[in-house]
Amino acid sequence: MEDESNTPALPTPADSAGRPLQVSGRRVCDQVRVRVPATSANLGPGFDAFGLALTLYDELVVTPGGSGVTVQVSGCGEGEVPLDESHLVVRSIRAGLDALGASVPGFALRCENRIPHGRGLGSSSAAIVGGLAAAYALAGEQLDRERLVVRANEIEGHPDNVAAAALGAFTIAWLEGETGRAVKLQPAAGIAATAYVPDNRVLTKEARGLLPSVVSHSSAAANAGKAALLVAALTGRPELLFTATEDLLHQEYREPAMPESLALVHKLRGSGLAAIISGAGPTVAVLGAASTPDAPDGWTRYELGIDPVGVQVWSMEAG
Repeated sequence: MEDESNTPALPTPADSAGRPLQVSGRRVCDQVRVRVPATSANLGPGFDAFGLALTLYDELVVTPGGSGVTVQVSGCGEGEVPLDESHLVVRSIRAGLDALGASVPGFALRCENRIPHGRGLGSSSAAIVGGLAAAYALAGEQLDRERLVVRANEIEGHPDNVAAAALGAFTIAWLEGETGRAVKLQPAAGIAATAYVPDNRVLTKEARGLLPSVVSHSSAAANAGKAALLVAALTGRPELLFTATEDLLHQEYREPAMPESLALVHKLRGSGLAAIISGAGPTVAVLGAASTPDAPDGWTRYELGIDPVGVQVWSMEAG
């Protein structure tokens, strides 16, 4: 995050007639800054339920004023993502403002992206959660993380990544009807993650399309036991992480879309490391505090901690 003491003062946001901008009867802030973490979902057996917030961040700066939007993107996605109202952060800000009954006709958005796109590290969830969090600040409302998870799930379609991005630490998410819910647990001290990120991307839709509609009762029962064990392993028994991260429901079925990733998982697990496919892949993550090998050629290795708090928002109020 930039040092605000070195940030030049911005003009008070105004409408097209030069009047100070109002949101829900309040003057809006001069600027909103958001930091949102990358996430790893599934974690092996916790398919569509478990999420872990990681110390790799996208940062957003939103400056209200005028009408319409301008978007600047640096880092991951630069030159690839749209720079108009269709940008996912913009759409999420608009959705958040609508849900809060607020309106900000125009704003400038600046994105500094460090989370790789299409790699299974929650880049779309970060955009959604970051945009919704910015909307709370723009509307002059206190951030409600529980409601944020509900809204983010409505946009994303599943709550595992958005829950971890919103709440931080280790999250267990589920659906009540179509409503996304989540609880947050603190991982045991010293647990970290190593992410191996390949150059190629895999679309979540493609990865999900490889999953069978029916699995055996024995596989489902085994996965349920491993998922329960993984909660204990992450929160207090890290020596059980290798056993607890075994999956029978989704990873092997996705091998046609990411053969190199599954080969790396098998190699790392053969060395006793708790390796998994991160989210829909193709990133491979190793959980725990053990030393890990260098990345294969063409891959990037990230040594990451566990983010404890999730999305954070700073606002500079109008004078």
